[in-house]
Amino acid sequence: MMHETFRFIEDRRQCSYLPEETASLELRCIVDMKPGEYADLLARGYRRFGWQVFRPACPNCAKCRSVRVLVRDFAPSGGERRILRKNESIRAELHPLFVSREHVELYNLYHRFMSEHRGWPYRQATLDSYRDEFLSGAAHTGRQWLYWEENRLVAAISLVYCFYRPAWRARSPGTFSILNQLLYAKASNLDYAYLGYWIESSPSMSYKGRFHPRQILKEYPPDGAKPVWE
Repeated sequence: MMHETFRFIEDRRQCSYLPEETASLELRCIVDMKPGEYADLLARGYRRFGWQVFRPACPNCAKCRSVRVLVRDFAPSGGERRILRKNESIRAELHPLFVSREHVELYNLYHRFMSEHRGWPYRQATLDSYRDEFLSGAAHTGRQWLYWEENRLVAAISLVYCFYRPAWRARSPGTFSILNQLLYAKASNLDYAYLGYWIESSPSMSYKGRFHPRQILKEYPPDGAKPVWE
């Protein structure tokens, strides 16, 4: 049974995706849950990041939409097939969550690049800080895709968060990783793949709106209310 230790709504702050907006998250600390309980949280607009299970609770903005793809009816478009072909040399492996020095080196390389390219605050991770951020809480419910080219790790990706070698950027790693996961979900006879949050007006998040057929969560429902996807 799900074990939640606390829940709160964080203080309002500037949105990192839409700087003109004010953001706030509902945060829940869940240290244990079953896969079915996690699926229910996903259907209600939550995402997991380490011990944090969260969803938007922004006071005046509803642009951050939870989106999922109906994978049984998904088929790659012509442009998406071209991206798959461009990445034929990439080997994808699905693993439980764990961390290695190679993970940390790649994470730091990616964040150093994004700090220079997009002005992100630079945060240098260590093995311990990576464990705390990604592997704490109900980590046994999570999985990660590792992408390799020959014997070199080029990306570590989930549908929630990804980081990759900047040299791979020209081959659309974000789109490729979602395509890989949609095809895996379809082969596994799953109903949905949750892509996290889509913000149509954000350059970093708008690409998630390209995947069809999709559903969007109408609103983030309170406890006891049924989520409505349309």
